[in-house]
Amino acid sequence: MGILTYKDYHGHFEYIDDADLFHGRVINLTDVITFQGRSIDELKQSLADSVEDYLEFCEQEGKDPEKPYSGRFNVRIEPNVHGRLVLAAAKRDISLNSLVAEVLLNYVEAPLRRDGLARWSEIAEDKVSA
Repeated sequence: MGILTYKDYHGHFEYIDDADLFHGRVINLTDVITFQGRSIDELKQSLADSVEDYLEFCEQEGKDPEKPYSGRFNVRIEPNVHGRLVLAAAKRDISLNSLVAEVLLNYVEAPLRRDGLARWSEIAEDKVSA
C-alpha cells in the first residue's frame, strides 16, 4: 500500500493485479473519494481530479467539504499509563494534551530513527520520577 497527498487529503492505494491498475481511496473521511490509474503519474492526476471534483460538488451543494483531520482524537490507554502521563506533564508544568502532542510530533518527525519511541520511554518511565 502506498500513500499520495493532494491539498491535505491523503489517499492510500494499492496495485490490483487482475485489473492491471492502481486503485485508491482518500482516508479519514465519511464521504467517499476514490481514484485510479495505470501508472503513478495517472494515479496522482486522478487523485487531484477526484479531490477537485469533490470540492466543486460540495460548493455546488452549498455544503462545507469534509476535513480529513480535526486536530482531535480519543486515545484509550491503561489507567496506570494515564496517571504516569499526568504526573510527567505536571512535573514539566505543561498540560497532558501538550505532552501527548509533543511525544506524537517527535515520533512522526523521526520516521527513520524512530527515536520517538525512545523519547516516549524517557517521558513515561524513569524520567518522570526525577
